[in-house]
Amino acid sequence: MTDKTWSTPTRFFVLGLIIAFVIAVAWWMRELFEPLILAGVIAYLLYPLVDFLRTRLRMNTKVAAHLVYFTALILMIALPGSLVPFLSRQAAQVTTDLLHTLDQIEATLARPVSLGIVTLHLEDLVPELKRSFTTFLTPLPEDAWHILESTSRGALWFLVVIVTTYYFVTDWDRVREWLIRLAPQEYQPDMRRLYVEIKQVWLAYLRGQLTLMVIVGITFSILWSIIGLPGAVLLGIIGGLLSIIPDVGPFAATALAVIVALLEGSTWMPVNNFLFALIVAGLYVVLINVKNVWLRPYILGRSVHMHEGVVFVAIIAAVVFTGILGAFIIVPVLASLAAIGRYLRARLLGLDPFAAPPEEETPPTSASPPLPKRLFWQRRKKETPHDEN
Repeated sequence: MTDKTWSTPTRFFVLGLIIAFVIAVAWWMRELFEPLILAGVIAYLLYPLVDFLRTRLRMNTKVAAHLVYFTALILMIALPGSLVPFLSRQAAQVTTDLLHTLDQIEATLARPVSLGIVTLHLEDLVPELKRSFTTFLTPLPEDAWHILESTSRGALWFLVVIVTTYYFVTDWDRVREWLIRLAPQEYQPDMRRLYVEIKQVWLAYLRGQLTLMVIVGITFSILWSIIGLPGAVLLGIIGGLLSIIPDVGPFAATALAVIVALLEGSTWMPVNNFLFALIVAGLYVVLINVKNVWLRPYILGRSVHMHEGVVFVAIIAAVVFTGILGAFIIVPVLASLAAIGRYLRARLLGLDPFAAPPEEETPPTSASPPLPKRLFWQRRKKETPHDEN
């Protein structure tokens, strides 16, 4: 009977072809990775709610997944839609105020400025600035096609993210089992335990992010209240919620706070609105650097058991090379790779990868534990000889 088992060279040759094919397809579809990763991140943020409804409220997994997904989708569409009219009105008011300020500066500079023997004529400076500002706000007709093309492309990627997130949330159990069954039968229990370990890493990272959001929200709410910024608590909460997006989120929240400062001013500080907006921006620069350099690496590092210096460098490198999405997932990805590396190291060394580390034993001491005060004085009274009178 002919042996149909492939020889070792044939196996390695076929494996090399498969790897080369996968790399080629991945390179061809590389633009799809970012929407898929974004969908995975959104599903990761929503799945704890599904797990809560399933375990605490005894809800069916499919029902819980659909409830969480469609509720989040409605909020994601309705919230920006409700904010668009408000933001457009505020943007129009800011534009009007800036143009009015430029008119005042133009009237001030209409008179020549004398500096000793030198006379400066600056009356033509502001009109040029106003024309540049108006040109910036009014897009050119030839840019309309590029705007339409980028908008259509973004809408298609948004659709991919929405649909993929739906399948991740509702069918994750089946996807997980399919991935585990790709491993040989004897290693599938290892894959399950490794999955649980990686899952704990990502849940711990999520708890760290929630802790950071609470700290940032409370800090900004207190600070904005101290300096008299209108809507301080609401702006602080927005800052805390947006802090989950590295760098861009806090910047967007503070930009909103600066706009409020420009329009409303302080409730008690005797300064003009422009100077008050500069104060708000300056405080943001100080606090955001404290958060980025110390607070975020410390909290996220402790959550996934990584050194805060490694966390800081990893986030900065991810921002530079991969952007905001990479900066958000780099810490749990590194911690997950560390867990996989520990598993592979144990297997290579012939060790049990899931063996619990030995507990440290407390060395025995010759000294007995201290006695309570009452027992101490009773023993001392028995041991002390009575005075003979």
